[in-house]
Amino acid sequence: MTLITRFHAHVADMPQADWDALRPDDNPFVSHAFLHALERDGCVRPEWGWQVHHLGLYERDRLVAAAPLYLKGNSHGEFVFDWSWASAWERAGGQYYPKLLCGVPYSPVPGPRLLVGNDAMQAPILQRALVEAMREEAEQRGLSSVHANFLTEHEATAFDMDWLARTDVQFHWHNRGWRDFEDFLATLNHKKRKNIHHERARVASSGLDIEWRAGRELRLDEWRQIHALYQATFDARGNHAALTTAFFSRLGELGDTVQLALARNGDEIVAMALFLHSDDVLYGRYWGATIEVPGLHFELCYYRGIEYAIARKLQRFEPGAQGEHKLARGFLPATTHSRHYLVHEGFREAVQKALEHESADMAAYTETLLAHTPYAKR
Repeated sequence: MTLITRFHAHVADMPQADWDALRPDDNPFVSHAFLHALERDGCVRPEWGWQVHHLGLYERDRLVAAAPLYLKGNSHGEFVFDWSWASAWERAGGQYYPKLLCGVPYSPVPGPRLLVGNDAMQAPILQRALVEAMREEAEQRGLSSVHANFLTEHEATAFDMDWLARTDVQFHWHNRGWRDFEDFLATLNHKKRKNIHHERARVASSGLDIEWRAGRELRLDEWRQIHALYQATFDARGNHAALTTAFFSRLGELGDTVQLALARNGDEIVAMALFLHSDDVLYGRYWGATIEVPGLHFELCYYRGIEYAIARKLQRFEPGAQGEHKLARGFLPATTHSRHYLVHEGFREAVQKALEHESADMAAYTETLLAHTPYAKR
């Protein structure tokens, strides 16, 4: 197979059907439509540190492999934190930015990054070709580094020893075939089960109307209310709300992929949790509220999501990055994987030593978490 490497400034330059056919599953965050909406609706911009540089491998004019790729002018919106690496390299007189990032903007969601289809014979060859193309692009451009974030565990094996391995911990809920939410609760220890019942009762007595809605069902004015809640939450924390109103309303065009848990006071949406899902996994993404009701965050972001996952027989619920409080609500630690190629060999060796300590600390942390599982001992 003779492959031609091309880089694209817009995902729209690559055929949607060809791109989506290369996904190994229906993870929505690497769909052509999702990435195109981010670009078209002003969520990824060079002035915000995101320059689209998607990678395609072609056999003649046929797209046979692809990767979502960006030239990054900062490290915002990535969730695999390398600020200390950037600071160290720049103190040494180097220029850390721009760098190359293989990932999905603003989405700490594990999933496919090396899109090569499902041919068992060709897939490993094409994955390695994508990895090599990213490395060559960094070296030819004189960049400091390439980063591939939130890879699947299987994809991580496509990167050779020159790529530094890094892991982190998220909290995921796994469906054990429960009939309903109470069936799930019955597997937790008494204290955790009692606490969840108490939290849900407080929300039920708040007078708010709680509902689950598909994104395609929402009116434009409702999407505007939801975006305002998202933006206010980011503003209150001093963070940049990069996703635009236009992007939020575009989510309604993704069919049943987008789901929401809403709290209403009369006609006004006063709190929301936004989710996306594939055939097997529910992904929690954003939360916002204009009122403070004890337990409301847990109700919308976790308990309603668990109910939906059980009803739809989804295998897993990934509610987002970080948050040890999720452990008490049935979410167990899960390891995430990233790979990093630092062009300068001496810099790479120094970071490798630091990562060895970090890896040991992460393993100990995970072991501690697993010792405090909320599930009752059988």
